[in-house]
Amino acid sequence: MSRPIARVLTLLELLQSGGVRTVGELAGRLGVDERTVRRYADHLIDLEVPVESVRGRHGGYRLAPGYRMPPLMLSDDEALAVLLGLVAARRAGLMTAAGTASETAAAKIRRVLPERLRNRLDAVLGSIAFTSPAGDAPAPDTAVLLAIADAVRHHRPVSIRYTTADGRHSERTLHPYGLVAHSGKWYVTGAEPALGEDRTFRLDRIASAKTLPGSFEPAGELDLAERVLTGFATAEYRHEVTLRIQGTAEQIRTRLPASVAVVTESDTAHWSRVELRVDRLDWLPAVLASLDLPFVIERPDELRDLVVALADRLTRSATS
Repeated sequence: MSRPIARVLTLLELLQSGGVRTVGELAGRLGVDERTVRRYADHLIDLEVPVESVRGRHGGYRLAPGYRMPPLMLSDDEALAVLLGLVAARRAGLMTAAGTASETAAAKIRRVLPERLRNRLDAVLGSIAFTSPAGDAPAPDTAVLLAIADAVRHHRPVSIRYTTADGRHSERTLHPYGLVAHSGKWYVTGAEPALGEDRTFRLDRIASAKTLPGSFEPAGELDLAERVLTGFATAEYRHEVTLRIQGTAEQIRTRLPASVAVVTESDTAHWSRVELRVDRLDWLPAVLASLDLPFVIERPDELRDLVVALADRLTRSATS
């Protein structure tokens, strides 16, 4: 937004607070001269905003009595995109002056949204856990996201039509605990009563979501992000790897994040147990070397061979 347009909108916001504002006061608040204030007022009049000029010693500008800004006309998709963008920026650590601006902007947008849409968006914002900055991934269908968020908020079962990564279609009933945004992808985690176990589904693979009658008892306080990341680390893959590494979980997480490995700290000499499930082993030796911590490979034997081969290559390079 260009600075003149931003200042015109700031002028409108000042006038909406009520009463008569002198030209000198407005000039000081906007950081412009009085002539520019009059030009900005004319811009608002051109936009059919009823700005009145008040003459006299205490004259200036005011809005016509009874005037109210109309509701912000955004579609569900547009409103969700704006608010999620502001929230994601704040969660990513943007807590400078711009971060404060994102909070006030979100509050202003919510105030002027129709109540129906505001309540639905509150359900989404209240059910999200963020784990990492956004990445490049397909966006979920807004209707699916809003329906599941509403089910999370009111503890209602939801029926979803889901397509797996290999193209298999199914219809499932889920008791959703919450939503998680991880590396640009959206997930819903919850209980699947037909199987009697907890499951996590990618939202962009859900074709439709329909709230069902009834309700379910929420599972209590849950770390939704940790549940999803642990699910990634314990998924079925070709190789199961078990290590013991002499270091803290914090040290190990610098190279093996929660989405890759399950780390359990031990009280004995600061050794931690690390478990991974991976399709390929060839990348692990270099990661273990980069940790620069003592480690013991419990399984598989193939990983030991790869570590020895890497050590041989490094030795040859260092002595050649």
